[in-house]
Amino acid sequence: MRARANGWWCVLFLVNVRDLQRGAVATMSDNLPLRGIRVLDLTQVFAGPYCTYQLALLGAQVIKVEPPGGEMTRYGGALPELSKQGLGLSFCTQNAQKHCVELDLKDPQQLAKVLSLVAEADVFVQNFRPGVARRLGLGEDVLAEVNSRLVYCSISAYGDVGPIGHRPAYDHVVQAMSGIMCTTGTNAMGPVKVGAPYIDYATGLNAAFAVMAGLRQRDQSGEFQHVDVAMLDTAMTMMANNLVTVASTGDDLPKLGNEAASRAPSSGCFATQDGSLLMLAANNERQFQDLCAVLGHPEWTNDPRWANPMLRIANQEALRGLFEDEFLSKPATTWEALLDKAGVPASRVRTLSETLAEGQLQARGMLQSLPVGAEQTEVLLPGVGFRMNGQSLVPDSAPRRAGADSPHWQD
Repeated sequence: MRARANGWWCVLFLVNVRDLQRGAVATMSDNLPLRGIRVLDLTQVFAGPYCTYQLALLGAQVIKVEPPGGEMTRYGGALPELSKQGLGLSFCTQNAQKHCVELDLKDPQQLAKVLSLVAEADVFVQNFRPGVARRLGLGEDVLAEVNSRLVYCSISAYGDVGPIGHRPAYDHVVQAMSGIMCTTGTNAMGPVKVGAPYIDYATGLNAAFAVMAGLRQRDQSGEFQHVDVAMLDTAMTMMANNLVTVASTGDDLPKLGNEAASRAPSSGCFATQDGSLLMLAANNERQFQDLCAVLGHPEWTNDPRWANPMLRIANQEALRGLFEDEFLSKPATTWEALLDKAGVPASRVRTLSETLAEGQLQARGMLQSLPVGAEQTEVLLPGVGFRMNGQSLVPDSAPRRAGADSPHWQD
């Protein structure tokens, strides 16, 4: 591995690459659950490519079809030496372990090549705006004639039906549409977007789940399957409790800021001695008693104002004030260790780089280091979000340049 001054060692937050691969790892040479499944991937940006990336990590052969020059995420972003090669980090994140082919879908001959690939595929995934695939001659009705056992996955902002199904969108637009922005932040600051494109990535996971269901149904019935995945639907499932509450009562929920959803005074965010924030969740009776003991005030549990959870909420201002004063007496790291020993859920609020340095992701084998591009730049790429039979499933084939596999798949 090549360590460069001001290169990957700094960019990856001083994380030891060998440590990041310490957990048991399953590479693509192992017998994985989707071995023998071929996926034709006509998706771009995040949600669709992340779906097919999950399928690739589970052993599927994924053929990524891009327009001439490749998709937009290949260019720009951090590590300019990779962006110049069309291997930007935004592309690398969800496109390892794939064969990359360039085809112009507006060229009849090249479209015919896509159809020939469809005939030999198990899964077809597209995230065009609704209606575009049909106009290109790649609608589900056409592909069902080409391959009667195909699982056809459509990914879009709002789905194939409904009054706004025709609209295009990106993650932050769906965040606005879904209502999630109006549950974050405080009344003083107004609606706040979630910092990461979480709806994109959750939609990718949801789509991979849908494809797996489609494959199972296909194997049972032997028939063509169409799964329709919408970013808005996914966003709603990611806040299901909020959705059920508002849909059932008709009342919007208040902005809670850093307060816990339970609204218990013994949960939420507390300032500490060193200025760091501590996020705490002492929701049940045992946790409340243990918290009071850690704070050095077991007598609080005998106060009639706080005898049960409902009374604690009713009299939360006084109790919250006591907690706030006590937490200012020690740094967040000290409180975290004390509460851990007592079995009370708590964490100092960390940056992502601090989380990477903790050691937990390394033990889980969550990230895999691969050399990318002409200069073999080391990049850490994510595996699937679970372990299987004690192993982490990560890529062993780096993201490839646009059209790298065109000669093979166009023959």
